[in-house]
Amino acid sequence: MAGFDELAIDLAQRRNQHLYRSRRVLEGPQGAQIKINGKNLLNFCSNDYLGLANHPQIIQAFKKAADTYGVGSGASHLVNGHSCCHHALEEALAEFTGRERVLLFSTGYMANLGVVSALVGRGDAVFEDRLNHASLLDAGRLSRARFQRYAHADMADLHEKLERSRGHRKLIISDGVFSMDGDLAPVEKMAQQASDSGAWLMIDDAHGLGCIGEGGRGTLSQLALSCAEVPVLVGTLGKAFGTGGAFVAGSEILIETLIQKARTYIYTTAMPPALAAATLASLKLVEVEHWRREKLAALISRFRTGMAALPLQLMPSTTAIQPVLIGDSEKTLKISEQLLQAGILVTAIRPPTVPKGTARLRVTLSAAHSESQVDQLLAAFAAISV
Repeated sequence: MAGFDELAIDLAQRRNQHLYRSRRVLEGPQGAQIKINGKNLLNFCSNDYLGLANHPQIIQAFKKAADTYGVGSGASHLVNGHSCCHHALEEALAEFTGRERVLLFSTGYMANLGVVSALVGRGDAVFEDRLNHASLLDAGRLSRARFQRYAHADMADLHEKLERSRGHRKLIISDGVFSMDGDLAPVEKMAQQASDSGAWLMIDDAHGLGCIGEGGRGTLSQLALSCAEVPVLVGTLGKAFGTGGAFVAGSEILIETLIQKARTYIYTTAMPPALAAATLASLKLVEVEHWRREKLAALISRFRTGMAALPLQLMPSTTAIQPVLIGDSEKTLKISEQLLQAGILVTAIRPPTVPKGTARLRVTLSAAHSESQVDQLLAAFAAISV
């Protein structure tokens, strides 16, 4: 192909359909208040749920480790890039999750791709919730196993697909907390279905860990589900933990299998040691500072109570993710722009990130927010022209 004419046409179509994505340049740290393109804004679209991304203790741990271990890790974990910082974090996360072992990955996307491809392949079967995160869906598609999606949280549909499957290995995969709807997966029922059908269950608790469960141990802790019931747990560190990277927690056999077979672990440079050290400091704060989860829960309740008085459709969610369903992509963009003019950043989420006709404003709350800031957001919603 001599040029990119077809690509240019595709981009133009995206603009016309109000689906074009654009980046904003952040001029400072994450927080309840941020600066973008020279404008100070209230930030209601970050995944920094506990307000730890700019915490001074975590910053200090990062700086200290950078002085000691440098910036880059230099190689993959299996060459000479696995530092004592990585090892200490893996051991701490294993204790935190109550599992035998943990394996660090550079991103949540890489963790999901690596785990699924290591566990299943041709002749096997993967079953995923239709609203799973893109990384989980891509992992299922790329695994070469037979890939099937069941209706969102529909255990009857999952049961039917499991019953019909002739896959050698069967792997059920779901988010713990769904990233765009904010609702919790029916993990207890999924665990029972997995047990009944001889399948493995994998839960990506990216948006639950840190925020719910005893000590912030996530969805599985809240439901008192064991490693035997949910053998594969994936977590990310760039959300409630405020740093970056991801991990997989499970049995000795699972982790050793991933070390041998997960290509996204074997063939990539390890995360910087200083980032692992910073996350270790963050983990300690997550465990002991219970007030962060308590404050977050209070702000969620305050926001939902205030929105109930407005003519807008707030989707059912008890988590930090509070989606306001609009439907039409163009209208969603216009409302997002009105909020921006009022000094509030709330991202418009449109297809293909969410199903067609379900464009929304994805409001996310953080322990870093104050009650008055939530009230300011509510006032801005009340003043918008729908």
